[in-house]
Amino acid sequence: MLDTIIGKDIELLIYLNNLGSVQWDSFWLFITNKFSAIPLYFLLLYFTYKHYGLKSTLIAIFFVVLLITLSDQTSNLFKYGFKRLRPCHDENISHLIRLVKSSCGGLYAFFSAHAANAMAIAVFFGLLVKNKIKYLPSILIFWALLVAYSRVYIGVHFPLDVITGMLFGTIYAIVCYNLFKLFLKKFIN
Repeated sequence: MLDTIIGKDIELLIYLNNLGSVQWDSFWLFITNKFSAIPLYFLLLYFTYKHYGLKSTLIAIFFVVLLITLSDQTSNLFKYGFKRLRPCHDENISHLIRLVKSSCGGLYAFFSAHAANAMAIAVFFGLLVKNKIKYLPSILIFWALLVAYSRVYIGVHFPLDVITGMLFGTIYAIVCYNLFKLFLKKFIN
């Protein structure tokens, strides 16, 4: 059963990755670059400050740091626990995919920290502002999905890597958001 799932994951990667074209490469490289989202992060902090004030924003920053640390370190635990090679490091399939970046990244792929972190940020801030800014949660989820797909597009992650990453990011975001709300209720309000 596991072999069948992994086989389908490889097939899906090859299909999705080969849909790419040189005309779109720079767009997806921009999306996958972790620094390209910095303006978004500042905007999210501004919205948080505007709707919650300075104290709550500082507490939110603490929980976001906790969230990203959890998400990122869990990804590293899984990568070194499962030791699933990135597609671009797997000699059996590396010749079948387009590696869009000049470098492949670390040796292991499962699961994608990019996908986990982007989804964690999207869900956390989406929950934070859902009653204040109507469409922002949907926009954030769409952004996180783009980041996740970019990892497959550029050839450094399998689809299951990004799906698992998004799942972990979502779970951690919900937990951290609830801890944030509990903290505010207990100590601020």
